[in-house]
Order: sequence, then C-alpha cells, then structure tokens
Amino acid sequence: MKVLFAASEAYPLIKTGGLGDVAGSLPPALARLRVDVRLVLPAYGELLSRLEAVRFGAGLDVNGEWVRVFHTRLPASRTQVWLVDHPLFSARMGNPYLDADGEPWPDNGERFLLFCQAAARIAQNEAGLDWAADLVHANDWQTGLIPALLSAQGSAIPTLFTIHNLAYQGNFGYELFVKSGLPVPYWSPEGVEFYDQLSFMKAALYYARLITTVSPTYAEEIQTAEFGSGFDGLLTHRRQDLSGVLNGIDRHEWNPASDRHLPANYRRDRLAGKARDKAALQKEMKLKQNPDALLIGMVGRLVEQKGVDVLLDALPELLQRNVQLVMLGNGAAEFEAAFVQAASANRGRVAFHQGYNEGLAHRIEAGADVFLMPSRFEPCGLNQLYSLRYGTLPIVHGVGGLADTVVHASAANLADGTATGVVMDELDPAAVLAAVDESLKLYADKAAWRQLIQTAMAQDYSWARSAEEYRALYQQALRNL
Repeated sequence: MKVLFAASEAYPLIKTGGLGDVAGSLPPALARLRVDVRLVLPAYGELLSRLEAVRFGAGLDVNGEWVRVFHTRLPASRTQVWLVDHPLFSARMGNPYLDADGEPWPDNGERFLLFCQAAARIAQNEAGLDWAADLVHANDWQTGLIPALLSAQGSAIPTLFTIHNLAYQGNFGYELFVKSGLPVPYWSPEGVEFYDQLSFMKAALYYARLITTVSPTYAEEIQTAEFGSGFDGLLTHRRQDLSGVLNGIDRHEWNPASDRHLPANYRRDRLAGKARDKAALQKEMKLKQNPDALLIGMVGRLVEQKGVDVLLDALPELLQRNVQLVMLGNGAAEFEAAFVQAASANRGRVAFHQGYNEGLAHRIEAGADVFLMPSRFEPCGLNQLYSLRYGTLPIVHGVGGLADTVVHASAANLADGTATGVVMDELDPAAVLAAVDESLKLYADKAAWRQLIQTAMAQDYSWARSAEEYRALYQQALRNL
C-alpha cells in the first residue's frame, strides 16, 4: 500500500502545533506496519535552514510555475520526505503561516494552492519521481484542495482527509478559484464554494473519500451547530464516511525516563526526579522555591479557543491560593500583553515565556504538578497526553479529545483506580477556580496524589493503535474503488 501523506508541517522539520507532532509521528508508525508512506511538505526557508543537505528529486511545471522537489528523510526515522520548493515557501523565513505581526501571510491562498497542485501531480506519478500513490492522506485546510484536484482530473486515487481543527478553513476569494483551474461546476454549494469564497476545507469535506477527525468525541461534536463552524450540515450528510481516530504521541520523544531536556529523569515507580524537575523549573522561570505550591503549567496558542481569556479572568482570585503558574506560548497580541503584565505584577508567582521553546515545553510537562487546558473546544489535544505520560495531572474542560482521554477524579473513579485528572463540565472562571480547588485538595493527600500520578503514567497513548486504525481506513477506502 503506497500512501502520500500531505501536511503543511512535521516535527522536527517544522512545527507550530499539534499537526506538526502528528505528521512527524504517524508516518513512521505507519511504516512500521509496512505501509509505503511518503511525506510531502512545503520547502519553507525555515525548514531548509535546519537541514544539512537535501537531494534534488525532480522539477516540474505547475500551471506555469517551476517547482523543484527535494528529497530527504524525517530525522531519526527511515520515512522518506519530499519537499516542494518554490520561492513562495523557500524565500521566506519565520512562521509558515503568519507574518511577524501574527497575521496570515497575504498570499497564503496562492502558496497552498501551489502546494496542493504539486502534491496532486506527485501522487499521480507526474513529477518524475517514479512513484505513484494508491491513496492520499491529506491533513487540514492547507492540503484541502488535493481531493478536489484529483477528482477534477479524473484520478481514481482515493483520498482520506483528517480535520485537525475545523475552525481554520482556508477561505479565499473567487479569483483564487479561477487560478486553481478547477472546472466551473465545482464553484457551487455542492463543491468548493462556501459563502462566495473558495474554501480549502469545504473542498476536502466534499470530495475526500473518507474523513477523519482526531478524536471520537470531536467527530460527534462537529456535526452540531455549536462546533461545526458552518459545516455541520455537510458533515452530518457525510456521517457514514466520518470517523474519529484519537491521536497518539511519540513515546520515545516524550519519555520522562530518558528525556534529554530534563534536569532529572524519573519513572512511574521512581518519582524522585519529578520533584527535582519542579524545583529546577521554578528556578529557571524565576518562581519562588516553594515545593508546597501547586505549580500549574500551560503550553499552547494564546487564542480564545484555548480559554486563556477565562484563565485571565480567574487569575486574581486564583492567586489567592497557594499556586504558581508558568505559561509558554504566543498568539493574540492582547493575550500576550495580558500575560506579560500578569507576570510582571506577580513576580515569583506567575512566569510567562513568549514564543515557543521545545525544551521548555518538556520541562513544564515534567516540572508542573498539574497542566491546565480550559479549551472551549479541542479536536484532540496532545498536551494532556504528554501530561499523563509525565505524571502531571491534567485539568481540562470535558470537550473533544480531552473528554476521551482524561478520567475525572470523582470519588468512584478514585476508589476504583481509574482517575487521571480533573474534568470541568462547564467553562467559566468559577469552574476553573473550582477545578483548581479540587486539585489542591487532592494534592494535600500525598498518598492519593501519588496514586493519581501512577495511574496517569500507566496510560498508553502510543501511535501503534492509531496507526492500525488508519491502515484499516486506508484499506476501506481502497475497497470502495
């Protein structure tokens, strides 16, 4: 089975969020199941600067634009990677999607149209690479036109499209539809048109053979008006082709027993290193050396989806408790400014690192006592999975993948040994405060807390199970030819 895995980022080559982790981990897991998987990515300048060497693979004309395809491998794996090189990607450093002000690059439509066109050519063995795909697995809006392009070209290659976040849709003006070369009938509500715009997401949802999301609960949620982002009707119509496959994590990269980013390593049966990591994190982030304070960690994008505004509203009262907060992330300017101010006004209690730092993300996962994820919606979430792995108990809003992976510390679940965190049924400042209070109560009982940590660390969210599910879906798509 030959699968072209198309994505706009993949760790460790380029990463802005969870998609990068998935695209960097799932293809190697599929390869271990004897799937001939090839990863195709844009050749961003930032990505190329991190590679010692790339090998020229082919050159091709894509609607009058000369595109080169480079060949490399995903580091620490045998997974082959093709990089689509064009100045729209390689002549630009920095974030692959956003400019220095955090705004989308104004030519993102043209950039990812070109990438989709090149990927469709590669899949059909029209790029001089002597390889043809049996199936294309596309991911998120940046690859969403691939199913439509293959359909328009009469290709028999089936596509599976994974929604990592339905809220980001890739909607652009009619002029981009004209540039796409798609047939005129495709510009309709039964095609790629979405409220007078070309929607990359809509194209994938309409033309892909199968659709997946990254958790079973999110697959159900997006068929409702509350979570469907305008596509709930289409997704309900296609519910027989829609399924949720829970993301996994790279258990080698995220392993507290061997993590190279940590001052001290630890295991489920030897937890002394976790206390040392907490003290080291407090020192690194200039927090007071207080082993009794409940250290709350957060890593992620500072946007409304992640509920950071709710946390900010709760913060003044939250800091009346014996807690500390360490935040790593960037996003909306107003939220960045609010956390800068909060850290300045509460030195020793609140620490904020603006931007992203992979090593610090690992140290927060290890050094924090709890990890807060007050998301309004969460397709899957990876940080709660990292947190379970590191014995850092998640405090989550019970939506999407958070509901699928965290077991609330109710009296019954504590009694039968299944509890792994604290789950909020509602999301508002009072709910956040109540969840932290519940965590503080649990934290005060050291024996119960140790049991919670050990239960959390016993959970298995490796990619092996998810890769098996994807392979089965690939086989289903191929049987439906």
